[in-house]
Parts: sequence; C-alpha cells; structure tokens
Amino acid sequence: MANLENKVESHLYHEQKPRSPWQLYFSLPILSWALYDFANTIFSSNIITIFFPFYLQEVIGTNEQMDQIASTFLSYANATASFFLVLFSPLFGVLIDRTGKRKSYIIPFTLMVVLCTIFMGVFASLESSRLLFGLPISFIGVLLLFVVAKFFFHSSLIFYDTMMPDLGSKKEMPLISGFGIAVGYLGTLLGLTVYLYVGDSGFHRAFIPTGILFLLFSLPLFFVYKDKPIQVTEKKSFISGYKEILQTFKEMRIYRPVFLFMIAYFFINDAIATAIAMMAIYARSIGGFTASEFILLYLVSTVSSIIGSFIYGYIAKRIGSKYAVVSVAGLLIVALLFAVFSIAPWMLWTAGSLFGVALGATWVTSRTFIIELTPEGKRGQFFGLFAFSGKVSSIVGPLIYGTITLLLASHGNLASRTALGSLIILAFIGLIVTLKVPYKKEA
Repeated sequence: MANLENKVESHLYHEQKPRSPWQLYFSLPILSWALYDFANTIFSSNIITIFFPFYLQEVIGTNEQMDQIASTFLSYANATASFFLVLFSPLFGVLIDRTGKRKSYIIPFTLMVVLCTIFMGVFASLESSRLLFGLPISFIGVLLLFVVAKFFFHSSLIFYDTMMPDLGSKKEMPLISGFGIAVGYLGTLLGLTVYLYVGDSGFHRAFIPTGILFLLFSLPLFFVYKDKPIQVTEKKSFISGYKEILQTFKEMRIYRPVFLFMIAYFFINDAIATAIAMMAIYARSIGGFTASEFILLYLVSTVSSIIGSFIYGYIAKRIGSKYAVVSVAGLLIVALLFAVFSIAPWMLWTAGSLFGVALGATWVTSRTFIIELTPEGKRGQFFGLFAFSGKVSSIVGPLIYGTITLLLASHGNLASRTALGSLIILAFIGLIVTLKVPYKKEA
C-alpha cells in the first residue's frame, strides 16, 4: 500500500513537464494570482502609505503641533489594526490547514476591504457638525473604517501567500514569486494615477477609485483560481492556532541561532514597518513636500526597492546571508539618519532612495537567512513564527512613534524627528543581535 502511495505521489510530482518562464507567466492561474498582488498593492500604496495619511494631515494638521497629533492618529490606527492581526492570524492558519480553502476566505475579506475603502470616501465627503470626543463624527467613521480595511487587507494576504505552492513545482517557485512581486510593483504605478484626479487637496477623493481598482483587478483570481481539495485527517478547533504558536515558540528555544535572529528580525521589521506607515506625513511636515513631490519620492523609493532586491540576491550569495542582513540594517540606519537630521530636501530624497534599497533587500536577505538557519522539516512552522513576530512588531513601532509625537506635540516638528530617531535605536538593536547569531556561510 505504501509503495502504491509513493508511486502515485511520484507520478503526480513528475506529471507536469517543466515550463518555460513565459508559459508560467501567461498561464491563467498564475496570471490571475499575480493580478491580485497588482490589486492589493494599489490599496497598500494608495491608502496605507499615501492618501489616508495625507487626508489625516489635511483634516487635523492645521499647524506644526496638530501635524504631530495627525501622526499620533495614524500611528495608533495602524497599531490597532496590527493588534487584531496578532489575535487572529494564528487562527487563519488553522483554517487553511483544516480546510485547504483560500479563495473562499479571500473573496469576502477582499469585499470587506473594498466596501470599507469606498465608505471611507463617502464618510470623508460628509459635512457634519456633530462631534464625538471633540472630533467630527465623519472623521471618526473614516478612522474606524481604515482600521477595519487594513485588518481585512492583511488577513487576506495570509490566504493569498499560501496559494503559491499550488501554482507550480518547487523549482518554479522563485520565478512565480518574482513574477508576483514585479506585477505588484506595476500596481503601485497604476494606483498613483489616481493622483491625477485628486490633485493637491481633497485627498479623500482617492478612496473610492482605489476601492474600485482593488476590486477590478481582484476579479481574475475570484473566477480563475480553484482551491485544491485536501483530505482532513485531524479536526482542530478554531482557537487551536494559539496552542500551535506557543508550541512552536517552545521548540524555537532548541534552535538558538533561529531564536536570536527572530529577535533581530523583530527590531529590524519594527523600524521598517513604522517608517513605511509614517513616511508620507513625515515628508510633508518635515520636508514641506507637496503631494506631487512626495508621490515622485515614493516612485523613486519603489524603483530603489526593485534595484535593492535584485542586487542583494547577489550580495547575499557572495558574503553570506548573515552579513547581508547586517549590511541592510546598517543601510537602514543611514537612511533614517538622513531623514532625522534633514535640513534640505536633497537629504530626504537621499533617505527615500536608501530606504527603498533597504526595504527591497530586507525581504531577500531575511528569507534566505531563515531558510539557512532552519531545518527543512520545521521550516513552515518557523516561517509562521517569523510572520507572527512581524505582526507583533507592527504594533510596537507605531505605538512608540505615536506616543512620542503625542507627548512632544507642543515642540512641533522636533516631535516627528525624535519619533523617527527612535527607529534608529530599534534598527541598531537588530543589527547587534544579528551579529551574535552563530553562522557558517554555506559553500
């Protein structure tokens, strides 16, 4: 019986002939999967990074002190969404393992993001004199809708990422993954065309078009991709995901190098995630960037990310993943120093370019380092724990940033500089801990 199962498994594994890159890219399942990356990047860049922060600053950032309060609102909104992600992401993993269903959850989650984004535009357009906690009730509505939208957006990505192994063989994974990332960056470029409609004011007008574009380019995945049915051998309760995280964390202690790098990754990711969330409002308040200038800066940073991810693949191969991660952390610190002590626009342009390289390089080097440090049989568990660590760090960084800007709001722009400076400390801790990871470069 066992031999028969092995033969069947071997037949299924070798059944599909190797495909050329173009055959991969233009197969309907892979193309529809990549277009979802295109779609969700439109939401990520337009809402999380650019137009929602612009909207906050436009509504409440009437002077230097209120600019800091806008930063606080943005930080706390991001931290709140990340908090709920920490609570529920382990449970979503259990749903995937238990049912094998991905699209069944991606569709309603995506629709929730789309509806929240559209209603953000509707609420922001309302002129209401009613106040709640001293703030217009329509503004509070937009804030709450953003938190819900961001939660469901990141939740959908948990299901989306696990679709990739169903799209091809193990040897095809790098090409498929790279294709998805490349198509995603194109989504950034299309999403930014919304600026031509919005201009330099009334940034809430970007919300509804962004929701529509997200839905439009998600449709191919909805109609083309098919979940592969699995045979469930063990039924698990919905809340058992917490037990699995705890068990994996206990096992992590057996593997000291991985545990150390998880700590380092926590601090490095903390600095990166917070900088991404705050870059728009920081550039406008510190550098006096107009909306069009920041969008150009964002485009330069995006191109730098592409370059960084490409170059650092070779650097990691040459000097080893550990020292590649160390160099990325060092590059991140330099970028943040330029931004914190910026006294001229060129310094922010330099910071944005360097940060873009560091951002692209981080995903390349950290994933490679994790693979090198983890045993193959437990790699999935460890990647899950690193993802969980990333979500926790996405709470801590914005909370620190927002609290600093709140406490120092009366000092104007010094508050934002101090808050961004705190990220240098986080990145430096990550660099030092990475250096302590026992490591031998693979031949």
